[in-house]
Amino acid sequence: MEDLEGLRKQLNALKNIQTQGYDLNTDSTSSLFESLGINLDELSDQFDSQFENKLELRYTNNSENKEPEYAYESDSGFDLRSTEELWVQANDRKLIPTGLRFDIPDGYEIQVRSKSGLALNQGLMVLNSPGTVDSGYQGEIKVIIFNTTKEKIKIEKGQKVAQAVLCPVVNGKWVNLVKVEEIGEKDRNNKGFGSTGL
Repeated sequence: MEDLEGLRKQLNALKNIQTQGYDLNTDSTSSLFESLGINLDELSDQFDSQFENKLELRYTNNSENKEPEYAYESDSGFDLRSTEELWVQANDRKLIPTGLRFDIPDGYEIQVRSKSGLALNQGLMVLNSPGTVDSGYQGEIKVIIFNTTKEKIKIEKGQKVAQAVLCPVVNGKWVNLVKVEEIGEKDRNNKGFGSTGL
């Protein structure tokens, strides 16, 4: 935050100089910044530092399961595990507790999605995929699992049942729903299912 504040101060200094009509050296970018009294190296360091700090996702784990983690840095999601051993009947659904609660930052949501291996190998999927966990919700994450097969399937305690993906989202505090009489035309209009071909 201190680096961001430093960047803001330097940008404000630039605005002040522009409004006061200072004679600026515009021969090159570095000359321009130098005539403004801005150190390009410091500015670059401050800018870069804003992207070095990882976003913090705080959680509690009220189970014996291992802590949630990203298996690879390039992964979009981390696994959610069942806290119980239970059965999901054929063509039926079950609510699976995970023991996890999250303090989701404002402007984000957690999406609960099916795991491809679970869907392919056992025919189990997240029924409302992706499930939405709003930033204001702080209760336990539970997963609605659907058994697409004709056989009952056992879920083991500690088994991976879904994946959680932290996603940026525009939440209700930034949206003003406005009722109008008509929606203007656009290039696609009401062309929906199958309108772009197979």
